[in-house]
Amino acid sequence: MTQTFPGASPRRGVLSIDEGTTGTRAGVVLDSGATHEVFYRPLKVSHPNDLSVEQDPMEIWTATVEVARRAVGGAREEGIEITSVALSTQRATAMLWDRVTGRPLLPAVVWQDRRYAHELTAYEAEWDAVLLARQGRPVGARAPFLWAARQIAAHPEVAEAHRAGRLLFGTVDTWLIWRLTGGVVHATTPTNAASTGGYLLERHVWDEEWIGRLGFPLDLLPELRSDDTGFGTTDPAALGIAVPLAASMGDQHAALVALGGLDAGQGMCMYGTGAFVDAATGTTPALPRPDISGVLAQPGRRQGGISHYSLEAYTSTVGSTLRWLCDDLGLFASPKELGEEAGRVPTRPGRTPRLVPAFAGVRTPVWHPEATASLTGLTLATTRADLARAVLDGIAHSVCDLIDGVVDTMGAPFTRLRVGGGVSGSDLLMQIQADLTGLPLERVCDSASASLRGTAYLAGVAQGLWSSLEEVVEAQPQGRVFEPSITTAERTELRTAWRDVLIAHLNDPALLPLKDPEPHTPR
Repeated sequence: MTQTFPGASPRRGVLSIDEGTTGTRAGVVLDSGATHEVFYRPLKVSHPNDLSVEQDPMEIWTATVEVARRAVGGAREEGIEITSVALSTQRATAMLWDRVTGRPLLPAVVWQDRRYAHELTAYEAEWDAVLLARQGRPVGARAPFLWAARQIAAHPEVAEAHRAGRLLFGTVDTWLIWRLTGGVVHATTPTNAASTGGYLLERHVWDEEWIGRLGFPLDLLPELRSDDTGFGTTDPAALGIAVPLAASMGDQHAALVALGGLDAGQGMCMYGTGAFVDAATGTTPALPRPDISGVLAQPGRRQGGISHYSLEAYTSTVGSTLRWLCDDLGLFASPKELGEEAGRVPTRPGRTPRLVPAFAGVRTPVWHPEATASLTGLTLATTRADLARAVLDGIAHSVCDLIDGVVDTMGAPFTRLRVGGGVSGSDLLMQIQADLTGLPLERVCDSASASLRGTAYLAGVAQGLWSSLEEVVEAQPQGRVFEPSITTAERTELRTAWRDVLIAHLNDPALLPLKDPEPHTPR
């Protein structure tokens, strides 16, 4: 049913929850497609050792409830009618919990976790080609199913919950859907399932052979539903309203929708905790190429029972690099200050610091999950501003590597590339990015809320708030466009210098030769 507040005006909207890695947002996306007031709460991320990354599932839940209730209260005060709820979530972060008590049994393992990366390499020779053909991704460096199997084996209380039929497994979307519906629905969607490395792209089913090979009990798999199928009704005890939970998407897929990546060749880059470059490829998947590392095929969205596919490449440390420098090391008071310092360095002469921000490995242009970050080229003349500029340059070059990989896999240039996410708010970073790619980049208005809006658009179309995704997406105002400001020769020189840094750092001859940057020019 629809929740109507006393004195409600004709304004309607979708309560959208965006649960990211480092924070949770909630806000009502109005029938105009714009976002009403957005509420935010940060989340803690712990690093027990160099390879492990964990979060507290209960903190994720309590943060979700807090920001969502604040958004509901704001809607009530403004007389806005909430027609449904939509979710976008970080992907491949997995957890185990007790269906009777509702309590998590262990910390969640975050998508950045690499504790099994070395062990998984033993599967590559036998399984990489198989998985690329049917899942659109290789074995990779993470395996939520392997993690869960190991926890069941290692923890008697987890094993006992499984034997008693009380154990539930899922990614963040599954956890939140289960909590929001009062424990009624245990399900996930293609845009979340694909990132676990267990989803058959063209069949919309779990890859039970591979999942079972990792030792995971198949009886724990959540139900697979389309992103817009619906997940029952929200429990009033959770958010204070009972409305349809109409859509759930992985956060980057939701952002691709909001940034207009609906038709083949349209793409986006989201700058958040990590940076994700995605391109829509139509209703037939464009499978990865064995010679291009780190580019994954996946469902862009499954809408109305039809899968729309995409390609994705990502680096997992962008916003987290800034947070490490600012919050953990205290070298800069904030990312804003870092950007201001970087702006004091107008050019990049040859002998300057170089940061390779590989704090959680390298995926593209070559596969090195064990790689670490490096800072080179320091001299006694190096200034704080030089260091800040090296950070932004390193991020932009890493993202340019992702764009190269996606374009080469598509076999065609982007027809449009829009950018969003909190880190994209840096004008200097966006200009550096445009220069290195040779592409005009449009930073969408309200870019920080792209994931939140995209899944709300999907829910709104399913509920009849809009007639189509195209209607609401194209109605949004144009953002600022950053045009390339350097020559092709300058671009090639900068990219060649970056490739030399990577070769020296990774000691990998597969990086040669440098790709020609010019094919990325839009048609």
